[in-house]
Formats: sequence, C-alpha cells, structure tokens
Amino acid sequence: MSEQQDVEYKSSWHDDYLKWVCGFANSGGGRMYIGMNDVGKVVGIADHRKQMDEIPNKVKSTMGITVRVNLLEEDGKKYVEVVVPSYSVPVSFRGRFYCRSGSVNQELTGPALNEFVIERLGNTWDDMIESRATFDDIDERTVKAFIHNAEKAGRIPDIFGISTEELFEKLRLVEDGHLKRAAIVLFGKDPGRFYPSTFVKIGKFDDDDFTIRHQEMEDGNIIFLLDAVLRQLDNKFLIRSVSFEGMNRIETPEYPIEALREMILNSLVHRNYLGVHSQLRVYEDKLFLWNDGGLPRTITMAQLMGSHGSHPRNPTLARACFMGGFIDAWGSGISKIIGSCEAAGLPTPEIEETEGGFKVTLFKGRFSKEHLVEMGLNERQIRAVMYVRENGRITSKEYQELNNISKRTSAYELADLVEKHKLLRRLGASTGIYYEKA
Repeated sequence: MSEQQDVEYKSSWHDDYLKWVCGFANSGGGRMYIGMNDVGKVVGIADHRKQMDEIPNKVKSTMGITVRVNLLEEDGKKYVEVVVPSYSVPVSFRGRFYCRSGSVNQELTGPALNEFVIERLGNTWDDMIESRATFDDIDERTVKAFIHNAEKAGRIPDIFGISTEELFEKLRLVEDGHLKRAAIVLFGKDPGRFYPSTFVKIGKFDDDDFTIRHQEMEDGNIIFLLDAVLRQLDNKFLIRSVSFEGMNRIETPEYPIEALREMILNSLVHRNYLGVHSQLRVYEDKLFLWNDGGLPRTITMAQLMGSHGSHPRNPTLARACFMGGFIDAWGSGISKIIGSCEAAGLPTPEIEETEGGFKVTLFKGRFSKEHLVEMGLNERQIRAVMYVRENGRITSKEYQELNNISKRTSAYELADLVEKHKLLRRLGASTGIYYEKA
C-alpha cells in the first residue's frame, strides 16, 4: 500500500501530525495509521494506550473537532488508526488552515485560503453578489456577441430578441436584481476596476528565461480577452510557416488554433480570480500559459488526464460559457488541447500544477532548435530549417548565401536534410528547384 489522498502512514506519533488531521478534516476526510511505515507495513508502537487517550484530546482542544481512534493489531504488533471525518465548515490548527492535495498536506494561505473559506461557507467566488456593480457596468457589445454565439450553439431557448436582464436571468447571473461577480468577469466593460488581476500578460522570452524581447498586456472581460490574446499571439508573438500548392500560398500557424483557444478560454473560466493575473510566455520552441489556482480538490491530475467529469472552480461562470457555446461542460478541454496538438504532429502538451497554479505547455516539436541539435544537424542546417519555417521555402543559392558556403556543400547538406532527416522535401525542376518543409 502507499499513501494517497485519504490515507497517511506514520511510524510514531508527533504533535506536528495534528496538521495532517486538520488537512483531512478540510478535505474529504481520511485515516492516519500510527505504527506503520511509509509503504504501509506495520512496525508497531509501544505507547499505543497513551496515544489512544492523548490524540483525540489534543485534536479536540486544538481544533474543536472529534476523531475516532481504533487500536489494531497485525502479527503481534499493535498500531493505532485515527479516523478523521470531513467537516463542512473550515477547520484550523493554531490559526492555520491545511488541506490535502493528493498525498501532500498543504497549508492554505492568501487567495487559496480565501477561496477555501468561501467554498466552505457554501458558495463560490463567481456566484457572489457584486454590490458595487450595476447594469451600467455591462458592455452591450459583448452581450450581443454572446447572444450571436449562443444562437449558433442552440443551448438557450427563446433567445432571439432577448434583453440583457432576461439573458442574465436565464444564465443565473443575477440575484434579486443584483449582478453576480460572474456577470462582471464575463460581460463587464472594465472588470479590472472591480477585480485587479483579471488581465493577461504576454511576453516573448529568450531561452535564458529572463531576457524579454517584448511584452503586451490585455485587459477586459472573458469574451474580449479570448479574441484579443489570440490576435496578439498571431500579430506579434508567433509566426506562420508558408508553403505553396501550385499558385496557392498556404500559411500554417506554429500551434493549432484550437489548442490555443481552448487553453486560453479554460484558463479564463477556471482560474482563481482572487489570485494574480494569467501569464503567457512565448519561447523559440514552446509556449506556456500559467494561471492562478491549482486543480479543484475534487479531482486529481491522474483523473484530469483521463476521462473525467466537469469540476469547475467557477461553476456559475462555466455554466454561462457553456450555455453560450464557448466551452464544453463535460471536462473535455484538456483532451481537445492534447488531441489537436497530436493531430498537427506536435509533441504531447505538458500539463502540471506548479507555484500554486495550473500550467499548460505547448511544444513546436521537430522544428525546434533543441530538437534539431539532438538530431545531429550542424549550425548551417539548423539555420536553413529556421529559414524555411519563417519563409516557407529555400533554394540552393539562398542556402549558399545564408551560410557563405560552396554550391557543392550546399547540395550535400540539403540532400542530407531531405534523405536522412526527412525535414525538407525537394520540389521543382532544373533551375527552379527549391526545398520546403516535409
């Protein structure tokens, strides 16, 4: 056996383990076994009677909750089972709050603690009333764009000619005539006036991870941000490879639009709006989007990567986006990102929890400099491949001029890229021969 979300093994008792009891109480409950090593083998404890008396008393006096303590035995060795129920109210240990994340016990601080307390009080951040806002703070152009998209999705009945107030009633974005936070984030003229971290920051970085070539910031409601961030990427941060089919010029984006759109939209819908802004970093051979807030406590990373249900952090916001046809309600966002990258011949994206948030990384694949070096290409060949990626094609003469080499060397190295590495293909005839991405 191994430690997991609701099980912890300890060879002996220390009062510091009361933090683990607190973590179980604030999660789904759990069991702690005293007298078992970290792989679940019974080693026994000599002071089992003392622990059976002291542990429940210490839990009650420090946290105000009760636990059940059982004495167990295996192969003549006694050990103690501490059964911790799940509590619907926040439980603290000496003024600090702890929660389970997988098999790890974490202290909740800052935005994560605020989100946890709101959740334990039976609410979510996005479903709460924003008393400072009125319908004058709603952007009607965004409402019209939403209605247009919703009509195509067909998920909201009788939407034609609907007023903003009626739409918000259907989307459950109002309560007793007052706007909820989800309404501001989704439709607000200036959400940043109410919630300072609603913006997305985009930066182009060198491989050293510190040198910034240029950066931009986009601020606004979710529907505006989705289009604005995609436009910024297309105009200033990413390039399109160019190829030709006869007289037709074909431009191919470095990353699938579906993957970028899904990645951006999911980050905006599921992020923790009590935390910091979303951050999109673009490198020569990859890009990643990080947003505050890890996975909800109801799902693990292993479950996320497989078939799973929907576990939205902001359910009111997610429901409205589903009704408008912007997202799928069945937890398929990650599958769409991975599937579209694989269909484009790119490596599988990397999905991880890090620095208190959620990070999705897309890779360019075999045309990245790092991968080309691993393949054994020399600097001239790498330079040529990068040239093709940016310009769509290269000729032998251009290869010679680019690298200041002879015609013979050019012919040999281009043939190597075609025949051995299969990165380029040779097209045309006679004096019209050129090379493009295979």
